[in-house]
Amino acid sequence: MPVQHVSLVVLAAGLGSRFGGTKQLAAVGPSGEAILDYTINDAGQAGFDRLVLVIRHELTALVVDHLRTVHGDGLDYRLVYQDDFGPSRAKPWGTGHAVLAAHEAVTGPFAVVNADDFYGRRAFEQLARALRGDAAPTHHHLVAYRLAETLSASGTVSRGVCTARATGELVSIVENLAIARDEHGEIVSLETGRRFDADTPVSMNLWGLRPSILEELHRAWSAFSAAHGAENADQAEFQLPTVIDAAVAAGRASVGVELTDSPWMGVTYPDDLADVQARIGDLVAAGEYPSPLR
Repeated sequence: MPVQHVSLVVLAAGLGSRFGGTKQLAAVGPSGEAILDYTINDAGQAGFDRLVLVIRHELTALVVDHLRTVHGDGLDYRLVYQDDFGPSRAKPWGTGHAVLAAHEAVTGPFAVVNADDFYGRRAFEQLARALRGDAAPTHHHLVAYRLAETLSASGTVSRGVCTARATGELVSIVENLAIARDEHGEIVSLETGRRFDADTPVSMNLWGLRPSILEELHRAWSAFSAAHGAENADQAEFQLPTVIDAAVAAGRASVGVELTDSPWMGVTYPDDLADVQARIGDLVAAGEYPSPLR
């Protein structure tokens, strides 16, 4: 029986507008490692054996030099360019578009992650077990985090709030904007006024997907690009969770949601960087990671 490879697709083409720079390569580790490098390390140890990085052409030299510096010449990876797929636009078209750009680079089950989110090794172990635990072609997986663990002290965040059945099957995922703690310490969307429990499960874009999702993305992209493709200055985004939510609602896909206690960290604003650096430093000091990483 042939070995089934499981790919790691890292979305690293973002502009980092709120951060003010190339945050996917921002140094958070003691030896200059980026969050991306810890993701590669953790996913590799969990059994993900093919690495695909979705970037923009202008980042090629920076990414290649960084990977060589941190991981040496032995790292096997493939670069895919989001700006080669679909109409040209300065701002990337969104996470769904990024995954579509990588469609030729994945042939079996694959994880999708953000380059600037630290998910933790346990989360990747959970996702690897889930992907290997079933082979249903239209059943996918999401490792979710507790909302309170994903807030930023530097500003508001947007989060995909998940509703799931008692069985763990996803019912819906809805993007909620401008989430922060108010003056009373309660978690609220400053846009809608909706309040959230601290344990509300949210997506941080840690997906385990089957190739069938690419069919859903192609179908949805055709409709989306027909509506927005000619408007290169448009801010509309083609987002992966939106497509998955629609496929679930239509009964064409199902998603198992599993909460994790793995620590999440992320860099949205410049002031987030120091906090992530301190927390990574603590993990290195505790022996969770070597320094340098390789």
